[in-house]
Amino acid sequence: QVQLVESGGGLVQPGGSLRLSCAASGITFKMYQMDWHRQFPGEQRVLVASISSGGGTNYADSVKNRFTISRDNAKNTVYLQMNSLKPEDTAVYFCRAYLPSLVTTYWGQGTQVTVSS
Repeated sequence: QVQLVESGGGLVQPGGSLRLSCAASGITFKMYQMDWHRQFPGEQRVLVASISSGGGTNYADSVKNRFTISRDNAKNTVYLQMNSLKPEDTAVYFCRAYLPSLVTTYWGQGTQVTVSS
């Protein structure tokens, strides 16, 4: 059974930082591309950051130089370090595991991030 469990969300003031974690089980983690997506109310999920199995990273323009994605294959965990948070970063953040060769996708349950004073 595949599970992706996000943690680390919460309420933070503008300019603050949070680190999200996504712990995976039931997959060969090191083979998967890992992404973070976010969803604003009434909208579809959008890609925030991704990290390939080889460690290459990609970021949405809106979070470049503020967010950093990383992975620890020994812990089957992907992280999203979010700095200089803005109110417009408020969303539900989802972790995704993607295996391009088999077009296989798994999603976590999401974690709420709220940036407000």
